[in-house]
Amino acid sequence: MSQSVLLNRRSFMAASLAGGAVLTFDASVVLAAAGTAPPEVLNAFVRINADNTVTIGAKNPEIGQGIKVMLPMLIAEELDLAWEQVRIEQTDADETRFGPQVAGGSTATPRNWLPMRQVGAAARAMLVAAAAKQWGVDAATLTTAKGAVLHKASGKSLTYTSLAKAAASEATPDLAKVPLKDPATFTIIGQSKPGIDVPKIVKGEPLFGIDTRLPGMVHAAVVKCPAHGGTVASFDDAAVKAIPGVLAVVPVNSGFVAEGKADTVLIIADSWWKASKAREKLAVKWDDSAVNGFSTAKYEADAAALISSAPQGSLFKAGNADAALASAATVVKADYDYPFLAHATLEPQNCTALFQDGKLEIWAPSQAPAGGRADTAKFCGLTPEALTIHMTRIGGGFGRRLMNDYMVIAGQAAKALPGKPVKVLFDRTDDFRHDFYRPAGWHRFTAGLDASGALVALKNHFVTFGKDGKPLRAAQMTPAEFPVPVVANVDLGVSYMATNLATGWLRAPSSNAMAFVFQSFLDEVAEAAGLDLPELMRRTLGAPREVPGERVAFHTGRARGVIDAVCKMAGWTGRQKGRGFGFYFSHLGYFAEVVDVTVTNGAVKVDKVWMAGDVGSQIINPINALHQSQGAAIEGLGQAMLGQKLVQEAGAITAENFGDFALMRIDAVPREITVEFVKTDFPPTGLGEPALPPVIPALANAIYAATGKRHRRLPLEML
Repeated sequence: MSQSVLLNRRSFMAASLAGGAVLTFDASVVLAAAGTAPPEVLNAFVRINADNTVTIGAKNPEIGQGIKVMLPMLIAEELDLAWEQVRIEQTDADETRFGPQVAGGSTATPRNWLPMRQVGAAARAMLVAAAAKQWGVDAATLTTAKGAVLHKASGKSLTYTSLAKAAASEATPDLAKVPLKDPATFTIIGQSKPGIDVPKIVKGEPLFGIDTRLPGMVHAAVVKCPAHGGTVASFDDAAVKAIPGVLAVVPVNSGFVAEGKADTVLIIADSWWKASKAREKLAVKWDDSAVNGFSTAKYEADAAALISSAPQGSLFKAGNADAALASAATVVKADYDYPFLAHATLEPQNCTALFQDGKLEIWAPSQAPAGGRADTAKFCGLTPEALTIHMTRIGGGFGRRLMNDYMVIAGQAAKALPGKPVKVLFDRTDDFRHDFYRPAGWHRFTAGLDASGALVALKNHFVTFGKDGKPLRAAQMTPAEFPVPVVANVDLGVSYMATNLATGWLRAPSSNAMAFVFQSFLDEVAEAAGLDLPELMRRTLGAPREVPGERVAFHTGRARGVIDAVCKMAGWTGRQKGRGFGFYFSHLGYFAEVVDVTVTNGAVKVDKVWMAGDVGSQIINPINALHQSQGAAIEGLGQAMLGQKLVQEAGAITAENFGDFALMRIDAVPREITVEFVKTDFPPTGLGEPALPPVIPALANAIYAATGKRHRRLPLEML
């Protein structure tokens, strides 16, 4: 027997009861936004099982950030469950049911903190209402605990399972008014909950996109133009098709070149090995004359010429920086730069797709499946509704999987072989050479100090990559860069160069580079003022206040809070040999960090890292918050000290594997990374990104404190 009930008010809740041993209770909630803004769609999926366990759908992509546990924690808390009752399942990608489903920008916490709790609280209220009717008592006399409704006066209790059907017929509470728990009574939020997928990861069981196995599945290897933006002029596949097991050779558009062009040739075979080896037999002529003139050497030469000239445009001006510098007691100048970076995910890009009966089914490790749906539908000539997207766990994203070229390719591969599931897999070289890279940048700073050592003027000429007077993706710099919001006289100029490389967001986009250049330069300014960097920061921040920003406000008091906290943690007493400091505000999080290093014969060893972060009033899952922060520090240190940089020749990236782009290994990881959170009365925010940026300048400043040599270029080179 099955039954469903739809209830419309400002929201609707659908409930269904399935026959057999399991009762199901599906809750999907649509809220009308305040004012005239379009409705914001929110959704939760809750299933109450026959044994009074509750299955909660995890709606966002899991890339290791812990969201697969965190979002269900919010619902479970307000549903008043014991954590042991909770079962978690990954939902499919369907924003019409589940609301925004994206892993990016550290947005999941601020976006879901209240809505997910409201969904849980609404479901609890309906269960309570159902119990009240059954007992003939006032709902206000009832309480809940561990998946049961309780009536203290009579000593009666009913499990959620026994109430699920009746609850489905109750009116849905107004989510904006449904009572939420007092944080002082939380029993799940604020308690460490381990990752739900950890057992499978430890045992190597199938979990990630690359683990997808389907009956009759075939495999596709990619052949791509070495120079980004190059297209297929012609190809000869006779030798490839003669190989036993090769099923098809298919030219496709990955979405990076103009419609009607192909930049990728797929070789589809009955095994990955055959498909990969067959690439050696494929003869392709590329049309790359427009893009093979780009190289790292040319960028360096062009940037040097541009940065010595007047900026092409202005990003921001306040006061009169030139006049303030002319009258300054001390002027500090320095140039900084950083290279292109790859995401270097351990799981290479992959996607499996099946096309049959006019429908396309996809298994994708995507950070942004909604974008992938739209792009794939477009290049496959389908409507978005014709696609079903199963979200798999992601073996490293860092922003790479916000771009869905692998989905677009897999969709076209499946259309070429209807009825056969096709898995597209990049090998490691494909991955390095066809990433969406963190753009390089060059900065020329000038700062002015008055006679008291106060920072009174700041100029920065930023050279990066753009087109038509606008920055390419992830090449932006904004007036939010500290200390811009709190300095009276500022002049930020910009000049753009062209590149053929695809650019994209790398964990803590822009901030991962801006923190290095601004905080390293400020360390120079502080030294010129006779101060250490924390003290210069405190004096520049001034009194606690909120400074309006372009998109978000900057709170000087919160910045001061983490600076003071980390200095206390580390026992900071001023400039010390081998010790450096860095601060940064990004993705609504404030972090200050101290790094201790030892430099021996030019080799840097990071001894210890202290981190203080302010991400609001509540740490939802402490163990995950700790690991996110520690992981961010390790990733940032790797970017700075392992030689990570990409070299481009004749339009193509030269890196082939991790031998050309090293990641941090266990023996280089600091022996201790200590993390503390400064709680404030602000709404909780995300942790995936803001902890990373400040560790890089803290490291560079520590090396300067150890050696007296100022490093103004990433990666840091000790020779």
